Amino acid sequence: MKEEFLNLLRQVKREGIEDLIQFLEKSDFFKAPASTRFHSDHEGGLVEHSIKVYEILKHKVNNNIKGITIPEESIIIIGLLHDICKTNFYKVDYRNAKNALGVWEKVPYYTIEDTIPYGHGEKSVMMISEYIKLSPEEKYSIRWHMGYTEPKEAYNSIGAAYTKYPIALLTHEADLEATYLYNC
Repeated sequence: MKEEFLNLLRQVKREGIEDLIQFLEKSDFFKAPASTRFHSDHEGGLVEHSIKVYEILKHKVNNNIKGITIPEESIIIIGLLHDICKTNFYKVDYRNAKNALGVWEKVPYYTIEDTIPYGHGEKSVMMISEYIKLSPEEKYSIRWHMGYTEPKEAYNSIGAAYTKYPIALLTHEADLEATYLYNC
């Protein structure tokens, strides 16, 4: 999946994209889980989830009855990089659990080690912006991809963003579908 991801990302022709790719390749992005327990909580889960969100988002844009148009480059950036904030975010720890024979043993699990506590969507926007310039649609889509799982104090802002940039709503939907319909 790493090669598929990189081939898609290399279609983006913006200054700094190769520096962003180098950052990802030096990080744990391609080995990281997408979650500790909710979806794709296994090695490589983050890249798996990101590709699925891209695929669903592309389908939603291409088949939307409202006629939303957005460049393919933006769909790639939004879909593939919406969760870049999870790079260097998880670590493996160990806990005791009984195996099938009822014997206690140490088993690995993922835990969070957030060295850059800057939120979720906003952290992804910040990290991407360190390498490439984002359009407003890209920023809002990535920032608000978690939708109404954000604190209720943000609901007015989320609704306003979805009204102004419908691609942001489609991004949230694609993220939910990848998580709950495809379990990745």
